[in-house]
Order: sequence, then C-alpha cells, then structure tokens
Amino acid sequence: MSETIILLEQVNKHYQKINALQDIDLRLEAGEVLGLFGHNGAGKTTMMKLILGIIKVSAGNISVFGLDPLDKQAWASRKKIGYLPENVSFYDQLSGTEVLTYFARLKSAPKNQIVELLEKVGLADAKDRAAKTYSKGMRQRLGLAQAFLGNPKLLLLDEPTVGLDPSATQEFYSSVDQLKSSGASIILCSHVLPGVEQHIDRAMILSAGKSAAIGSLQDLRDAAQLPVSIKTKGINGALKNNAQLAGFMVAHNHLLVPESQKVQIIRQLMEFENISDIQVEAASLEHIYQHYLADNKRSIEQESKL
Repeated sequence: MSETIILLEQVNKHYQKINALQDIDLRLEAGEVLGLFGHNGAGKTTMMKLILGIIKVSAGNISVFGLDPLDKQAWASRKKIGYLPENVSFYDQLSGTEVLTYFARLKSAPKNQIVELLEKVGLADAKDRAAKTYSKGMRQRLGLAQAFLGNPKLLLLDEPTVGLDPSATQEFYSSVDQLKSSGASIILCSHVLPGVEQHIDRAMILSAGKSAAIGSLQDLRDAAQLPVSIKTKGINGALKNNAQLAGFMVAHNHLLVPESQKVQIIRQLMEFENISDIQVEAASLEHIYQHYLADNKRSIEQESKL
C-alpha cells in the first residue's frame, strides 16, 4: 500500500475579497509526479506555499508527511522537501559552491553532493564565481541543484525549466525521472507544456482558484472525448472520395476521429494500396489544458447568468 505524502481536503485560501483557492481536494502518493497547470493567478503558487507551510489555509485541512505543515513537529520533515520557486534569488556575493554549502547545512545534506550536483546542472566551471555574475539560466540551474540537495522525498518545482536550454531541460527531466524511481513525490508546475507529459502521472488544471480537472492524461482525454489525430501519406487526396472518411477530414490527408473509432478507421486506411505512412497522435497536454480551461470558463459564465 502506497504512502500518502500530501493530502488536501476542501482547502480554501482567501485574501480579503480574493478567493485564491476554492474547495481543492488532492491526494499525492509516494513516487507520484503531478503536473500542476493553470494561467497566471490560477492559484498554483498559493497551493505550493500552503504545502510548504509558508501561509495558512482559510478553511479545509492539509497534511504533508501526515502532519499539518504549520505544526511545530512538521519542521523536521522540511529537510525531506526540495523547493524551487518561480523567481530564484541568492546572496549575490556567495559563489555557487558557497550557496549550495549553505543550503546543505540547513537540510543536513551530505557535502559530497555539492560537487556532484554542480556538475550535473552544468555549473562545475562556474562553481567559484559569485552568484551575481550568473545569467538567468545559470541561476535557474543553481536553484535546481539546491532543490535536489539531500535526495528529497517531496519536490515542489515552480516553473523549473524557465531559462534552461534544451540540453539542460532534458537533463532536468532525467533527474525528475530518477527521483521518481527512488520513491520521491513531485509537483511540477509549468507553463511550458510540450515535453512535460511523458514525465507526469497525473495532471491538475487550476482555473480562477478552482480545480477544473484532475486525473491521468488518458482519463482526462476520455472524459473530454477529445479526438485522435490521424495523418496519412501516399493516398493523394483519396480520403475525400470516401464518404465515411471524408466526414472526419480537417485537412488534406488529415483526420480527427473519436477515440472509440480509432482502430476501425486505421483498418480502413490500411486498405488503401498507395498508403506509405500513417501517424496517430492522441490529444496532447496542450489540447487537454485548453479544453478544460474553456469548459471551466463556460461553467463560470453560466453560473453568473443564474
């Protein structure tokens, strides 16, 4: 039986007249990666601050490693948490090595990790330079190294790939996969959706402080009844001459078909003698995200009319 690392039950957070979060339910298990998505102001950073115990819930219950994050006993468990804020800042006069040494002491992390992590994030050559000389991308990589200190059992990553080049981004996701395989739980908040989906187990989409959707990508696709994209080569326009297939056409040699009819349509396409290639793609994370945001917006508009 897996261990519940984070539990949110009907969590609300209000700032005067602003409802930052409303009736949020979430259970995150050990070794699970959750992608947290939403527009600016949707409540993503507020949720992370609640989990960290930086701010207090207005209503509802929250527990991290079985304890209220604001409980005095929860302070010890913070050493098991790695956090990367959206806007990374350090003491400018400290070098990269000194920054990680400082955080290693706070988290009681082994010092031999410092050299290893600096190499892993590509800062080995800049380890003795002052942080004020680092570019935005270098600061982001130093922030990642800080978050990975101590082999955390819970990682909260707010826009972790901002400022990273493709190589560094790939290395970051490799680290996420390694931590997941070791049993760590991860909440990954990002606006950069391409490349994220193969690294998460579930997605949670926030809109105006409410949960618009939560579940595995396949569950969300099924619930939304999003179509499958099928592109062909070699048929040379013959699709439009097939009465059944023509109904699914959205462009030359491009079909959008319901998931339930995918296999049937593929079989039909394979009967074309001249077909040379076929590409099948389920709805991407971007499509899922846009669908649920639009659906939530419609619900809000309907409620306002009542």
